[in-house]
Amino acid sequence: MNLERMWSGLATEILRTLAAYRSRLSEIDVQEKADRTLLTEADLAVEKLIIDRLRAFDPAARVLAEESGSGSWRPGVDEEPERIWIIDPIDGTAEFVRPQSSEFCSVVCLLERREPVAALIVAPELGTGRAPVVVHASRTAGTIVVNGRPAALNNGPEPALVASLTRSATSEAPLHELAMTRAGYRLKTRTTSQTLDMLRTALDLTDLVEGTPRFDLFYRKRQKVWDGLAGLCLGEIVGLMSTDIDGSKRLPVSIETLAQPEPTFASTVMGRPEAVKWFVEVARNSRTATPRSS
Repeated sequence: MNLERMWSGLATEILRTLAAYRSRLSEIDVQEKADRTLLTEADLAVEKLIIDRLRAFDPAARVLAEESGSGSWRPGVDEEPERIWIIDPIDGTAEFVRPQSSEFCSVVCLLERREPVAALIVAPELGTGRAPVVVHASRTAGTIVVNGRPAALNNGPEPALVASLTRSATSEAPLHELAMTRAGYRLKTRTTSQTLDMLRTALDLTDLVEGTPRFDLFYRKRQKVWDGLAGLCLGEIVGLMSTDIDGSKRLPVSIETLAQPEPTFASTVMGRPEAVKWFVEVARNSRTATPRSS
């Protein structure tokens, strides 16, 4: 399969489609789903575009998509497809509908034998001056390309001491956040695009995105697979560690997870190996800590 050619053509179409919807945000239909996330006509249009292109490229494609295609296929627990395509048409829809925001992207990830092996991330306005940032990743080749050039990896010797611990704005701060702050970490807790936060954990985008952070660690409780698998693919290429909150390996994805009505990881931790090991221990200790009396 010539993925590079397909990725390039698909990225061009996604950029054109999203630009058209962003030019008339005040007119597009926006709905709130049962989980209180947003769904727009742009999500549905981009998802259909991606599914159509994937099925033209791979007629036997098994597709798991977040919106209109979400109910089209689920594996049986005894089924083991060779290839599964995972789609999030707009990761960060709440940001997409805000004219001033650029924290949204379209995401496609290819699983082979339940391992993420290739990914496309299209962030139309993320770059400095609202320039697009387009990422092609191949785990087989061990390459990540950003805007046509080899990516700058976020794996230098010096940690940034910044972490993305995104959570619902209405949820109470867990004890491990206090422990990380005491250890000198700066924390991002507001949820935008989880894929873009995982991208910043794997890659150094500071030359492309003015003021962007580099994360040593990404953590999300109850992460939908289409929000996480492309990021996990990048992490595997870069040599990051990915586990759940208990320190168990995150990959390969279990068939039981993929068979859920809304496939969701119980938790995802990804980052520099030393940061992940430390965080898992901190989180474990925080869960077993005896609350102080007032």
